[in-house]
Amino acid sequence: MALIIGYALLSHYSASSPDKKGLGAALSIGPVLLIGLVLLWRWTRPLTALLAAVSLSAFLYVYWPVVERNYEWADLAQQCGAYGLVALSFVRSLFAGRVPMCTQLASKLHASLTPVEIAYTRHATAAWAVFYGLIALTILILFFTASLRVWSLFVNFVAFVLILLMGIADHAIRRRVLPRRPDGGILAVIQRALTG
Repeated sequence: MALIIGYALLSHYSASSPDKKGLGAALSIGPVLLIGLVLLWRWTRPLTALLAAVSLSAFLYVYWPVVERNYEWADLAQQCGAYGLVALSFVRSLFAGRVPMCTQLASKLHASLTPVEIAYTRHATAAWAVFYGLIALTILILFFTASLRVWSLFVNFVAFVLILLMGIADHAIRRRVLPRRPDGGILAVIQRALTG
């Protein structure tokens, strides 16, 4: 949690300070490159991964000024891509022959679900898909219509608050619509998982 908050603060600081483009560029491409190199290291031979890392380092050394001037585009692709992929995951789980994502989660928490619970989790999955799609769309619109500072505030802080509020709303609606389960709520499930 501290890493996420620290990353968000540094990212917003670099977006708000015109003289911190180097920090912004490093924060923008660093995590993606690190994940890519770790995956490459795991999926290929060590020599191939090492050659890829050296080639990438040489590329960044030569083209760093270009990356630094245009890092906002990488941020946009990451943010829209991440939220868009989450929305797409929720949508795909709604297709025929698949189990909606919220139904999958509820099934893991409670061994069997009633028809009412299955219907609710299907609707909840659709709501989450729309929610994440709207977040991705808002990120895209703000990028082209607002200042980089405002855009950064949204992607680094407001989006997380909105996700938290959506989770609270989902929980409140679920408690109101669905009957209480005798096996308890999420805290009881966590307690059972910890105690066996």
